[in-house]
Amino acid sequence: MSGADPTLDQDETFLNLLAKAEDGDRASFNRVVEVVYPELKRLAHFQLAKERANHTLSTTAIVHEAYERLADHQQVWNDRAHFLRTAARVMRHLLVDYARKRGAAKRGAGEQAMTLEDDGVGVPSDQAAVLRLEDALQELVELDPRLEQVVECRVFAGLTVAETAEALDMTVRTVERDWQKARGYINRALAN
Repeated sequence: MSGADPTLDQDETFLNLLAKAEDGDRASFNRVVEVVYPELKRLAHFQLAKERANHTLSTTAIVHEAYERLADHQQVWNDRAHFLRTAARVMRHLLVDYARKRGAAKRGAGEQAMTLEDDGVGVPSDQAAVLRLEDALQELVELDPRLEQVVECRVFAGLTVAETAEALDMTVRTVERDWQKARGYINRALAN
């Protein structure tokens, strides 16, 4: 996962590596991670950017913990975008687990009101808000799993509407509608 050139040679396509990784080939999985490592760091950085300044998790720690969790589970990935969405979901759960361990839910003191803004997407700034958002997402996934995927891409992966559309193989207009619905639902849930 370190300083080697992450580009693929002619005999290595990303999909070939994913297929081998899915079959349990650890070397191929490591190569997949090496190729997308800069993107994984960007995802982790994005998720930590709105956390409190003295957060004890680092970008590198999140990437490495996500690596361990991804490597330990048999998973099928369709393509690069699907792999990165899965990594973003794993990172989301890492932050939620961290918030739970820190006891943010029971303390609740100093909680800030939180809403999902149209273009101001990002992980909430306090641990209690992360847990409230997670609860709202769990309710949302029961209503419409696609809406939860859109929120995951926008909030936890920091993707634009166009990037989300590409990652989810949807039209931009569909993502815009789903984002609007999801934001409305989550903002109502967070207000209660």
